[in-house]
Amino acid sequence: MTTRPLRRLAGAATLALLPLALGGSFAPPAYVAAAVADPNRPAADVARDAARKPVAMLALAEVRPGETVVDWTPGGGYFTRLFSGAVGPQGKVYAVTPGTFQRRHPPKGPPVSTEPGHGNVREIVSENDTALPLSAPADLVWTAQNYHDIHVFFGGAEGAAAFDRAAFAALRPGGRLVIVDHAGAAHLDEAGMTALHRIDEALVIKEVTAAGFVLDGESQALRNSADDHSLAVFDPKIRGETDQFALRFRKP
Repeated sequence: MTTRPLRRLAGAATLALLPLALGGSFAPPAYVAAAVADPNRPAADVARDAARKPVAMLALAEVRPGETVVDWTPGGGYFTRLFSGAVGPQGKVYAVTPGTFQRRHPPKGPPVSTEPGHGNVREIVSENDTALPLSAPADLVWTAQNYHDIHVFFGGAEGAAAFDRAAFAALRPGGRLVIVDHAGAAHLDEAGMTALHRIDEALVIKEVTAAGFVLDGESQALRNSADDHSLAVFDPKIRGETDQFALRFRKP
C-alpha cells in the first residue's frame, strides 16, 4: 500500500495515512479474508462485493478479532455479517437500528443473529434514533451510506451532533468511528441532502471533529470521478456507482 499526507483540516493534525486502495500485492489479514470468503454469506451480499469493496473497508476500520463493533443502521446486514466473521466468537457485533428506520423499513427476513456462525451478533432497535445504547465500550462504530440520513430524518445538524456525541461516548479511548457516505457538492444544504441523499464530506469532518474525534485515515477505494454529484443516489444512471468517501476518526 502507498502512503500520502493527510490534507490539513481545521482542528485536525496533519498525519501520514494509508489511502487503502489495496491494490498490488496487499494481502488482507487471514481473519478478514475468511470473513469475506465465508461460504454462508448470502449470494446477494457476495454480488455486491465489487461495488462495496469489503476488504478495503474492513482494513480502513482496523477491525480485529475479539473486538466490539457497532454497525449503525445495518440495513440488510451486509457489513454486520462481515464484522461478525472478522471479530470471531470472542468478539461482539451490535446491529443498532433507529426506531424510525425500523418502522419505515421493516426487516425483510430473519435477523442476522439467527444465521449460522453469527451468534456474536445482537440486534438493537433504538427508540432514541441517534443513541447507541450499549452496556460496555466499543472498539468501532461503523455506519455506511447513512450519515446523511441523520440530517434528512433525525434533526439536521442538531441530530448529527447528537449522534457524534453518542458515538464518542460509546467508544473506548483509541476507538474508531468510520463513516462511509455518498459524496455531495461542497456546501450542499439540508434541502440538497434530502433531495439527493448525499452529503458534503467537509461538513462530515467538521461535525465529527467538533465532537472530539480526530480524523486519522481514509480510503479512496469507493471514489468515482465520473460521478459529478448532481444526481440523486437512487437515479438509475448512478445507483450503485456513486462517488463515496470513507473516513476513519479516532477517539483520543
